[in-house]
Amino acid sequence: MTEGLRERKKRQTRQRISDTAIGLFVARGFDNVTIAEVAVAAEVSVNTVYNYFEAKEDLVLPPEEASPQRLADIVRRRAPGQSAAGAVLARLREEVRERERRVGLTAGFGRFLEMVRAAPTLTARLEDLGHRMTEALAVVLAEESGAAPHDPLPRVVAWHIGSLHALTLSEIGRRTAAGERPDAIAEAVLELLDVVESLLGVRVLAYAVREG
Repeated sequence: MTEGLRERKKRQTRQRISDTAIGLFVARGFDNVTIAEVAVAAEVSVNTVYNYFEAKEDLVLPPEEASPQRLADIVRRRAPGQSAAGAVLARLREEVRERERRVGLTAGFGRFLEMVRAAPTLTARLEDLGHRMTEALAVVLAEESGAAPHDPLPRVVAWHIGSLHALTLSEIGRRTAAGERPDAIAEAVLELLDVVESLLGVRVLAYAVREG
């Protein structure tokens, strides 16, 4: 479907606001920049900023990119014959190989990461996001496996998958902070995912395989 003029202008405005805000946050610190200053720099009104972003934190971690449904959505869309853990591992490998922004393998991510880590509200949001991802995944696994209401297995498997996802992002962050280049980080993280997969065990790796 072709994007209309109105939709394109809205998308461009949203992107300009986001890029402007992140530039200011990285330069001066998240807590040292107001929404009013973002609006002035982006040449829009404060109301316009809030029309696109409900909270200041959304300028850094937009809900469509930092979604609590991320892991659940990956599992919902897995291919026939693929398990829940297999689907998440495959997606992570793809994102790492493609050096995607979602996993932080882009130029300039180091300064962005420093800014996020220096802002308590952003680090708290990331921690909460990780918990919500795991909880949402547990719900999907319970539904698809037909588990009994008090069966702990879907939650345990979701915890393992959530942990491997968190470990991947943590490793990328650690290596980025150490000054490693994206290509070197990607190579190391792909090796890490191989190790993780070898240690998960059959029960996790074979859980919730989608029927053909």
